[in-house]
Amino acid sequence: MKLMHSPASPFVRKVMVTLIETGQLEDVERVNVATSPIATDAELASANPVGKIPALIRENGPTLYDSRVICRFLDARAEAGLYPEKRIWDTLTLEATADGLTDAAVAIVYEERFRPKEHVSMDWIEGQWAKVSRALDALETRWMSHLNGPLDMGQIAVGCGLGYLDFRHDVRSWRTGREGLSAWFEKFGQRESMLATKPG
Repeated sequence: MKLMHSPASPFVRKVMVTLIETGQLEDVERVNVATSPIATDAELASANPVGKIPALIRENGPTLYDSRVICRFLDARAEAGLYPEKRIWDTLTLEATADGLTDAAVAIVYEERFRPKEHVSMDWIEGQWAKVSRALDALETRWMSHLNGPLDMGQIAVGCGLGYLDFRHDVRSWRTGREGLSAWFEKFGQRESMLATKPG
């Protein structure tokens, strides 16, 4: 299999952490891709018509894309139990919360990086950050018992999302007022899979 890949992408990181945690890293060749919302890499576009990473090219079967689809496939392939049936809806909702947080954080970077400076909307940026902030508050107030439970995909998604905030939005000081989430991330970030995939 081949993974269309960019190490700075938090969604690629989510897949990479999953590969490490499920013991499948050596099964996947990583193909670095330079792409953007306004200049899609041709090889990536042929694998994923919407031109986004990650995309997992399989030898038998169509290419898989969207990190949630890829991670679900990898978990099933390894029978790793990262989507535990007993708490599947909680796990999926936590993963969706983390991915929504990350989507909004990426959107801020895109607004600042790809839109002409005179057209950058601070109102839009702050609206995106409000989504991030609400998600962080929900994690702090509603999800700590789940985060402190057995490893699942919700936790991996949260860890990668918070790592992206540190990487691209450290000036926002997301930890302030969220001591439980901050302490959890300090511990989770020391996992081998997280250290091996930390952007920098």
